[in-house]
Amino acid sequence: MTHSVRHPVGSVVRFWRYPVKSMLGEELNASNVTERGLAGDRAYALVDSADGKIASAKNPRKWPRMFQFRAALAATADLGDSLPAVRITQPNADQVSSEQADHDARLSHALDRAMTLQAGGRRDRQPAAASSRGRWAGTAEEYWPDMDGLDYRDTVTDFDLPQDTFFDCAAIHVLTTATLDRLREFYPQGRFEVRRFRPNIVVEHPRVAAALLRTPGSATPSGQVITCG
Repeated sequence: MTHSVRHPVGSVVRFWRYPVKSMLGEELNASNVTERGLAGDRAYALVDSADGKIASAKNPRKWPRMFQFRAALAATADLGDSLPAVRITQPNADQVSSEQADHDARLSHALDRAMTLQAGGRRDRQPAAASSRGRWAGTAEEYWPDMDGLDYRDTVTDFDLPQDTFFDCAAIHVLTTATLDRLREFYPQGRFEVRRFRPNIVVEHPRVAAALLRTPGSATPSGQVITCG
């Protein structure tokens, strides 16, 4: 009988959750993980009132200030519970909560664009205060810079989000420190910071393959808890 031997590939050194799509998020010590990623991750999004599209930093010409806003859940996102309200810190340090009746108006004023804060679909959850819809698939936009080797150049295209979520594609984004080190070797004059890649999980180990930049899928079996260290 053959027994497989498991060797550690690295240590989880940081957890990040981004309660509102394309905003800065909050660092965690531990998190429940489900088939939909870290509990509470991308649970909310802004929706453009003019065209119904999801606000995405992938189109910085339309949404240039998204990374100036920081979102955090008002309570722990436990499995099976209702989705907590979200608190958004604006660039001027004022806070807006999804439980406030005028949250859409305040965020629209801050972003200079009419929008609504929406909660994503969850089979086992009901959103707190922010409006929700039935089963649906959102659409967002992506700007393609004028660069060789891309499918498009200097244009904006639409892409569909997975049904009932605000993820672009994968539910969990894993980044290794080896990847950042490798990128710095390729482009020494560049700045490669963890927050720019917006990972959920940062893994540190000098022998981790540098090719592991983004890993689709779950990091642990659904329903388990992972912790730093």
